Amino acid sequence: MEQEEIRKTVRDHYAEVARTDGAVGCAPSCCAPGAEGSLALGYSEADLAAVPEGANMGLGCGNPQAIARLREGETVIDLGSGGGFDCFLASQQVGAEGKVIGVDMTSEMIEKARRNAEKLGADNVEFRLGEIESLPVGDGVADVILSNCVINLSPAKERVFAEAFRALAPGGRLAISDVVALKPIPPALMEQAIALSGCVSGAAQAADVERMLVEAGFEQVKVEVRPESRAFIAGWLPGSGAEEYVASATIEAIKPGGACCPPTCCG
Repeated sequence: MEQEEIRKTVRDHYAEVARTDGAVGCAPSCCAPGAEGSLALGYSEADLAAVPEGANMGLGCGNPQAIARLREGETVIDLGSGGGFDCFLASQQVGAEGKVIGVDMTSEMIEKARRNAEKLGADNVEFRLGEIESLPVGDGVADVILSNCVINLSPAKERVFAEAFRALAPGGRLAISDVVALKPIPPALMEQAIALSGCVSGAAQAADVERMLVEAGFEQVKVEVRPESRAFIAGWLPGSGAEEYVASATIEAIKPGGACCPPTCCG
């Protein structure tokens, strides 16, 4: 599939997910819905209770909050913010002096997230329509970039990481949960558009993710595969064997140039 065709497939799919609250197609939410699925990914009951109904759409493959080490006053960007779940959790950690910017390419998701922000009264959160390959933010504005099961959907991952590097301030950090390939994905699985929208066929191998991050300029790059994730990935495309080819991973990296880097002096 050409890049624009891939983007259209993903955009159309997640627009329908937004309109139906996840009850469509085979996004991760189909197979790990509601609180049970989110708890399995590492979120807590307190996390689920802290956001308005409809913000948690079950579209993640991990919990980037667990590795982000957010602090009060920080500026956070969430790539592929969906209904706003991770944005709202981050907003509580950065406080009134901090700021959270959610970016999503699907207008239906942006509208949904903005409604959720109004319900919550989250004045330090805003949502912007845009592509993660061309972020609608200035240079060096963010302390942290989050993302949850979105970058694998991009047909131009090198551009995503280059944009993340541009948007981060010196010393800024990535905290990402995403899907990576364990071995080459068979053509039959790659060619399924529904697999693309379900976070399988677009996955890059862990070594390639590390390489792309280093080439973008990041340091302290770490891609940690979570073998236990195969249990819930098996439900994304039942019978396809997708769990043999992909797994969830946590991805961390630092933009050089800051005064200090966690965990040595930033907790």
